[in-house]
Amino acid sequence: MPRVELFKLFAEPGRLQVLALCAEEELSVSELATLLDDSQPQVSRKVAPLRDVGLLEARRDGTRTFLRAGDVMNDLVVQDAVAEGRRLCLADGSLSRMPGVIAAREARGVEHFDVAPATERASSTPTMPEHLAHLAALAPLMPGRQLAIDVGTGDGLVLDVLAPLYQRIIAVDRSRAQLARVAQRVEARGFHHVSLFEGSYDDTALVERIDAAGGADLVFAGRSLHHASRPASAVRSLARLLKRGGHLVVLDYLPHELDSMREQGDVWLGFPDAEVRRLLVEAQLSVLSSFPIPAAFHPDGPDASLTWHAWVAQRPT
Repeated sequence: MPRVELFKLFAEPGRLQVLALCAEEELSVSELATLLDDSQPQVSRKVAPLRDVGLLEARRDGTRTFLRAGDVMNDLVVQDAVAEGRRLCLADGSLSRMPGVIAAREARGVEHFDVAPATERASSTPTMPEHLAHLAALAPLMPGRQLAIDVGTGDGLVLDVLAPLYQRIIAVDRSRAQLARVAQRVEARGFHHVSLFEGSYDDTALVERIDAAGGADLVFAGRSLHHASRPASAVRSLARLLKRGGHLVVLDYLPHELDSMREQGDVWLGFPDAEVRRLLVEAQLSVLSSFPIPAAFHPDGPDASLTWHAWVAQRPT
């Protein structure tokens, strides 16, 4: 676009702030309104002309629209505009509010799982787990099975799969109520080699503990990525836990339109295959496979509205 039009566009300080904030983080209109202490209609008014000229790109997530800086950030005039917008955001405190707004994305999920009654998922616990013996019999065929990390362990169902195969397992969850239910499962199963960690996968205490063990052979992130406020940062943190040659397994949803899932604390409504692959590569992992989970294996059966997908990646040796 002509430079004179660009200068006119940058004449409004509010647009500069929107551009600077979206250069820092992908944000929704409501999050921008919170950061700028402004109304959503006013923020939308500032966003529209920036989108029209390609300075902002939009991505749909269910009924929400997220905005990020476009591919024109190498333009010197745009760089100056972002720098000025950042200065304004530092001055009014909007930039310092960013961590709190991002953290709020995950807060609803923690609250949901803290109050979920124990009976809500009781049906997921097999009463006669004969499959554990079958898995234990296959364990010697698997290389690298010293340490597995179950991220976002939830009700601990995946421990029934990992415990017969790995010598040590750390089940990680931020919800104390969830971990209390997992502790009951661990006790009932006699999984004495399973330990619980209350917190996040990027907590310093957990990272130091796993580093002391030489890293994890497997990090299993089962339906946890859609709860992460920053998926890219989450994948990097998960990759950080792996030993050389270790594997990261991500099990999550492909994109869907079930906004009702937000009531269960979901931050994102699934991820495209290409997006997760990109996140894995950016975390310096090699993508080994990507495949859909057969609908018959979904907990709701073949008629489930959500499509499950798995990604397997490896940290280079």
